Amino acid sequence: MLTDAEQRAAAKKFAAEWAGRGYEKGDTQLFWISLLSHVFGVQDTDSYIRFEDRVHLEHESFIDVRIPAAKVLIEQKSLNKDLSKPIRQSDGSLLTPFQQAKRYIANLPLSAHPRYVITCNFAEFWIYDMEQPNGEPAVVKLADLPKEYYRLSFIAAPENAHIKKEMEVSIQAGNLVGKMYDALRAQYIDPDSDDTMKSLNVLCVRLVFCLYAEDAGLFGGHAMFHDYLTSFRPENVRRALMDLFKVLDQRPEDRDPYMDDKLAAFPYVNGGLFADENIEIPRITAEIVELLVSECSEGFDWTDISPTIFGAVFESTLNPETRRSGGMHYTSIENIHKVIDPLFLDDLRNEFRSICGIKVKKTRNTRLRAFQDKLAGLSFLDPACGSGNFLTETYLSLRRIENEIISMLNDGSMVLGELDNPIKVSISQFYGIEINDFAVTVAKTALWIAESQMMKETEAIVHMQLDFLPLTTNAFIHEGNALRINWRDVLTPDNNVYIMGNPPFVGARQMKAGSTQKEDVARVFAGWKNFGNLDYVCCWYKVAADYMDGRPAIRAAFVSTNSVAQGDSVATLWEPLFKDGIKIHFTHRTFVWDSESNSKAHVHCVIIGFGYGNEAHPRVFNGGQPEYVSHINAYLIEADDIFVVSRSTPLCNVPPIGMGNQPIDDGNYLFTAEEKDEFIKQEPKSAAYFKPWYGAQEFIHRKPRYCLWLGECQPSELKKMKHCMERVTAVRDYRKKSRRASTKKLADYPTHFQTENMPKGHYIVIPEVSSERRRYVPMGYMDDSSLCSNKLRLMPDADLYHFGVLESNVHMAWMRVVCGRLKSDYDYSIKIVYNNFPWPTPTDAQKAAISKTAQGILDAREKYPNSSLADLYDEVTMPPELRKAHQENDKAVMTAYGFDWRHMAESDCVAELMKMYQKLIEV
Repeated sequence: MLTDAEQRAAAKKFAAEWAGRGYEKGDTQLFWISLLSHVFGVQDTDSYIRFEDRVHLEHESFIDVRIPAAKVLIEQKSLNKDLSKPIRQSDGSLLTPFQQAKRYIANLPLSAHPRYVITCNFAEFWIYDMEQPNGEPAVVKLADLPKEYYRLSFIAAPENAHIKKEMEVSIQAGNLVGKMYDALRAQYIDPDSDDTMKSLNVLCVRLVFCLYAEDAGLFGGHAMFHDYLTSFRPENVRRALMDLFKVLDQRPEDRDPYMDDKLAAFPYVNGGLFADENIEIPRITAEIVELLVSECSEGFDWTDISPTIFGAVFESTLNPETRRSGGMHYTSIENIHKVIDPLFLDDLRNEFRSICGIKVKKTRNTRLRAFQDKLAGLSFLDPACGSGNFLTETYLSLRRIENEIISMLNDGSMVLGELDNPIKVSISQFYGIEINDFAVTVAKTALWIAESQMMKETEAIVHMQLDFLPLTTNAFIHEGNALRINWRDVLTPDNNVYIMGNPPFVGARQMKAGSTQKEDVARVFAGWKNFGNLDYVCCWYKVAADYMDGRPAIRAAFVSTNSVAQGDSVATLWEPLFKDGIKIHFTHRTFVWDSESNSKAHVHCVIIGFGYGNEAHPRVFNGGQPEYVSHINAYLIEADDIFVVSRSTPLCNVPPIGMGNQPIDDGNYLFTAEEKDEFIKQEPKSAAYFKPWYGAQEFIHRKPRYCLWLGECQPSELKKMKHCMERVTAVRDYRKKSRRASTKKLADYPTHFQTENMPKGHYIVIPEVSSERRRYVPMGYMDDSSLCSNKLRLMPDADLYHFGVLESNVHMAWMRVVCGRLKSDYDYSIKIVYNNFPWPTPTDAQKAAISKTAQGILDAREKYPNSSLADLYDEVTMPPELRKAHQENDKAVMTAYGFDWRHMAESDCVAELMKMYQKLIEV
């Protein structure tokens, strides 16, 4: 986080850089990205801010800028445009920028309405608070930004204060549990044994439940657990805990009538949490008692924790692997709602709002009671539930609606004794499958805590005390491998089931041969083609579809790495599912999934909601705003169900491309510049055999390594170079030790590479991997004075026309949709991306125009000889000349396709390319 001084300095620099300039069409993105990243410290602007979001008016239009997480909509104008004066719109109407923004808002769903509207002309920010819609705007001038930047801080500080407090309290609770865990573990005789770990985990869960129950008043008396512990000498606390746990699992009628009054006062808990009498409790030292009494009981209020977050933090705290890495893992409440809101919660809320609008009280109350019964009749399954955070947040959300129903039915006027428990929604509606036995216990406990908290809220509504203990409900969390359990044995499928969750993120290449995960994939996809390329999470889609068995009323939504909608996975996974009748109902396109509190794990994910049968209103979310579309295909765009499959030759009549050289040399032939110079000092004649060596990183950053290429060295010359011979011998020995037959055979040719591709003259190079933060993959030209690694794709026999098309926004749009990913970076595949790309059929004039604009890109780059391609293609530092050159090239290419470059969105462009692809493969 930036300090105040750092922000002031950054704001001053930003204001100076933008003084006197700013063009709406060309500078808007750079302006706002730079403001967010440099002045306000927003790190992942790609997923945080949206540009040109489509909105449907009577004519199609686009919102200039949106920041969904901060609930901000921005209408941008060019420098010197008067923000108070109306501007003629494309439909002929005259609207001020603020009126224009309000027209957009009127056509957005309620959930996407902004709290703030900003109109901006690069020199001034006019800020409108939509909670005061008739108020005058606050005006911040660019020149005053260094001293008034804080007035715009809301664009980068969107967190809900209550959720933030819950999160902080829950993490504090996790830290206390960690201290408790460490202190107890140190007292065990064999702290690393499986039996000890199980006993320690159960002991910690029981202690936390007692601490929470005390603060929540579930035990009855104030500070009851605290006072019980302090009534014993430290050396007797171990026995006291054993006695307490036994009593908490006993019905009053089954208890010893002569037991101590302190024990007899504790209620019967039920639920199985205290049922196992065989857990091992270690010696309880005076230090442990002090920790429990002073820090955990007196010094902390457990009632403010979020059961959604705390369950996961609790599990992570007691997970040895997580503790070693210093992380406390949890899924944010905001991200959970990205799954459950469009899956079912939005529809339930809308139905509730419509009932609330009924004027006749008797009719409204009848409908409310029926709706409450509907809520109580739903079932929810998380088949990879972990500590139960999706189930817990869903329960809390349903109970909040139910409490509103109860309040409306009783007008807040109920008195004690009027009726029995009015609550119908139960944690018994929630089902989970989890492979970790401890996580199962944590999930059940988290749901009990959630049930207790919501019951307190109901008590405040109906003005009567409700009995929480003994526990009469139970969440059905099953221990086991979700891919080897029949889900129907956990929850019988019917029309009221929703499946949701965040299954494990394990890539196809990360699963080791013979591992349980590999066996699971083979078992789930038995009989399918190419399933070896699927990530582990794909299994949950297949098993969920099997569970649905054609029932259109059962719906599912999973968080997945974005690989499930990219590259080979699309055809392998989705084509068979689509043929069977599965449809995608909604999706969140790629966004960053933050799943840790201490060390944020930036995983690029998608959310896909699916089921059998069509969805009335398919939705695509881009950073929060839903776009209603007619259909969503497996690439998560509005287009027909087309599957781009691997092919070995180009679909169109264009030059083939291949990968560069792959040495298989154990690093013996590759050198840094310093290593090369040192080697030449030892072996002067080797200088003639070194060539610059470029992979994707070296090319993009213009920092080559060097390759000792001896493939064309005469044997007699080679023998004169002792140190070169040592390298050749080392390569030969390395290859001979390989388990691969092809590599062993290559040992007979130690001066040559496994793959050799060395075109003569000039040729186009394309990096295999490039950052997703770049709008354009930086391509370029090289010649035969250098060598390229297999991390570059090489295109000989190509001209400027080919370069212009490949470097265009059209090709980039295609690539972004169909390519695979390496982490979040683009992975440019020859067989998927290039060979399937539908090229235009330009006229001679159009082809010449593309060649001209392609040369313009190269010329613009040449103006910055000391800048790397990484510098030139950073969205913040991209030179205006280069951006302009790309925009001109984009126009020329889109014209050759017959696309409307003024109004066509990227998704529309890809949809048209998909149609072209379909026609080409049908020929």
